[in-house]
Amino acid sequence: MIDIENEVFNRVAQTLRNEVTGIQVYGERLATMSKFPAVILIEDDNSRIAGTKALLNDTPKSAELMYTAEIYSNLTSGKKTQCKQIREIVAREMNAMGFEQTFSNPTDNVDRTIFRYVLRFNKVIQFY
Repeated sequence: MIDIENEVFNRVAQTLRNEVTGIQVYGERLATMSKFPAVILIEDDNSRIAGTKALLNDTPKSAELMYTAEIYSNLTSGKKTQCKQIREIVAREMNAMGFEQTFSNPTDNVDRTIFRYVLRFNKVIQFY
């Protein structure tokens, strides 16, 4: 497995913390969150591409990665706008790291007082 999860998470989280006052950023899914706005950034897939292992060992040379970002806001007014602003920051950072955005959509949340926006990003990463 090619593991760049910490680098991806730290870059996006630091940028969000610098640009969005009071934002909470998590690297795992939570049942509930106590503070908003919040972003959960998860590596949902890290699959070795068949036939790409190094010759001398079983270390993969390339992998397909998928990250999901879930953005939450509980503002009384403007929560959709806040999610969209955060969405742009997440997308900018992921795109700068070479990820392609493959999904971007408001998604129903169990608690209707909280607006939720979901993004997905994919990238093939190679090491030689």
